[in-house]
Amino acid sequence: MGRIRKLKKIRIHHEGTQILISSLLFFILINSLLYCGLETKIPFYLFTIASIVICSLMVNFFRCPIRYFNQDTEKVVVAPADGKIVVIEEVDENEYFMDRRLMISIFMSVLNVHANWYPVDGTVKKVGHQNGKFMKAWLPKASTDNERSMIVIETPEGVEVIARQIAGAMARRIVTYATEGEECFIDEHMGFIKFGSRVDVYLPPGTEVCVKMGQLTTGNQTVIAKLK
Repeated sequence: MGRIRKLKKIRIHHEGTQILISSLLFFILINSLLYCGLETKIPFYLFTIASIVICSLMVNFFRCPIRYFNQDTEKVVVAPADGKIVVIEEVDENEYFMDRRLMISIFMSVLNVHANWYPVDGTVKKVGHQNGKFMKAWLPKASTDNERSMIVIETPEGVEVIARQIAGAMARRIVTYATEGEECFIDEHMGFIKFGSRVDVYLPPGTEVCVKMGQLTTGNQTVIAKLK
């Protein structure tokens, strides 16, 4: 399958543009009122420092590094997110496959990049969203009980793979860009999860696993598995 580069060269993800602008305007307004309305400048200095710290954390959260996977993508599964491997095991997948699948889960902290990439080249077969709870994302039941979005991708070889975006205790906003019937490629953004969570990838049993528990991953760069 030919590969089409559609990833725009952006440093701040567009999901954060409005939030960052609104926050910046808010902090400028409050700092201006404190500077002009109080005789002592100590509150102004303290709030200014706090504003800089908060804005820096938000910019860090919404950063969007430019990444291309410069290897052969045939039968390769790449990490859909930055984070840490927290699950590698065969589980019952009861929402789509209705059978046993190998699940690899990546947990994202608030310090990780929160853009999500497609883990494989292929065609989007199904996109679904399921309302649910907002338990801590690293808990085992988060995969089945938390709010989540499911993207089913069929690779050029006919293998179906699920990428599941899962909300967490802090993550209350899952954004999914995938559309049923469209071609998708490694290097393209699959979605975005705001303020920490996890992404699960479901693969056929017997898939070669290329990562280990606790390993740190880089979205669109780390090879997590190879399909048969």
